[in-house]
Amino acid sequence: MEFKVEMLRVFEMTDLGLMSFFLGMEVKQDHGGVFICQKKYEREILKKFRMEDCKSIATPMNQREKISKDDRADKVEEHQFRSLIGCLMYLTATRSDIMFAVSMLSRFKRCASEMHLQAVKWIVRYVKGTVDYGVKYTHSQNFQFHGYSDSDWGGSIDDMKSTTCYCFSFGSGMFSWSSKKQDIVA
Repeated sequence: MEFKVEMLRVFEMTDLGLMSFFLGMEVKQDHGGVFICQKKYEREILKKFRMEDCKSIATPMNQREKISKDDRADKVEEHQFRSLIGCLMYLTATRSDIMFAVSMLSRFKRCASEMHLQAVKWIVRYVKGTVDYGVKYTHSQNFQFHGYSDSDWGGSIDDMKSTTCYCFSFGSGMFSWSSKKQDIVA
């Protein structure tokens, strides 16, 4: 508290209280910790792509479906596909659960087909059912570092390259996650 008073004395500033929004992310702070989500942005995505009334689903991706560049399906308008992928990429800032699916489908921005568009809409349907998800950081006495890594072992049909994913947490919530196609076949 003394630091805050000193800062107000030295610098001309206004105390706006606890942060509630930052770059489109909702920040909820209480005695239990901090919860960061993008509920408002998720609803805007559903509205923008006219999917407010779609049926929600339980998984971010159809595990049985193999996606490739040349799937012989009709091509779709690249602008719509890129816009949807871009919205979902921004959503991965608080939603590690969709990172793998969004990352994989973003590879088809230049050759998007109807099959790719349906797969992206599958993610949006998943987001609709999980609109309350986010990242929660709680107070903890026992901070433990955890890291997880996985690979799909040559999952790309087009070039047999693997996708590697990782996530790290320290204490209660994850602070880093990624999903990336490997540069070489290993």
